[in-house]
Amino acid sequence: MDIDHIRQISVIGSGLIGHSVALEFAIGGYKVSLCSRTKDSLKRSSDMIKESIRSLVKFGRLDPDRLTDIEANIHMNSSLDEAIMGSDIVIEAVYENVILKQKLFRQLDGICSRNVILASSTSSILPSKLAEFVTRPERVIVAHYINPPHLVPLVELVRSPLTSDVTVDILYSLFKKLGKCPVVLSQELPGFISGRLQMVVLKEALWLVKNGYATARDVDIVLKSSLGRRWAVAGIFEVLELAGWDLISNVISEIAQTLDSSSESFSLIEAKVNRGELGAKSGKGFYDWTETITDSVRKKIIHALVEIEKWSE
Repeated sequence: MDIDHIRQISVIGSGLIGHSVALEFAIGGYKVSLCSRTKDSLKRSSDMIKESIRSLVKFGRLDPDRLTDIEANIHMNSSLDEAIMGSDIVIEAVYENVILKQKLFRQLDGICSRNVILASSTSSILPSKLAEFVTRPERVIVAHYINPPHLVPLVELVRSPLTSDVTVDILYSLFKKLGKCPVVLSQELPGFISGRLQMVVLKEALWLVKNGYATARDVDIVLKSSLGRRWAVAGIFEVLELAGWDLISNVISEIAQTLDSSSESFSLIEAKVNRGELGAKSGKGFYDWTETITDSVRKKIIHALVEIEKWSE
């Protein structure tokens, strides 16, 4: 199989990631089978897809004349067997639970043809933990998206020690064709690249809050009004090389020893989970959330992501 012979994609899991992945492939001209266990979840997914399409049209990122074809490219299905029938690539996007994903990969291995690529959108699970549940581990790979996939171009391709070069090359070429920015990790690593970077920033942010140096709002203001703006157009190595490593070396000598080197700050998160303060989904976290506030923040993120995309054109 090569990229020119790929016609149909199956996406298993219709939540925040799954519906967005399905939409992106449909926009790219591929037939997509979006699978979930219940008709209610598929209805919610259909509603999210329609809302995403409306946003893309509103912001001028999608031609209204293409809507009929795009919607026709997506087929909703609650049967796993039917959902993967005829597909060349299956992308798993179910809940982030290793046992659940392993069980699904075992099922897929039993019903997919031998050449079908099995990809997981997991943000933390190593591909080797999934590959051990299939008979052809060379076709297993992680394709980690950042939410929302149809607006954020990054895809991290993570291979296990047994993933074939052919599998990597096919997905890399496919994502490039879709206009994505794929990166390939030469070996598997917990958290991949994006997750590890985010956890490092979160760890220091929690330390600042826990020790009373700043509030969560203060930290967010700093990130949104400075670092985040620069990193949207230039990466950390690009930005710091503009400054010069001699200058950065002096800064490191002043700060390095004061950075949080423990994991104790993560106890703030554990405490909030224990109290049921989960963030927007529960109405309270470091912030107080209402449906109106949640909707406003999500729309603001979408609008900003669309605008940022224009800068890279």
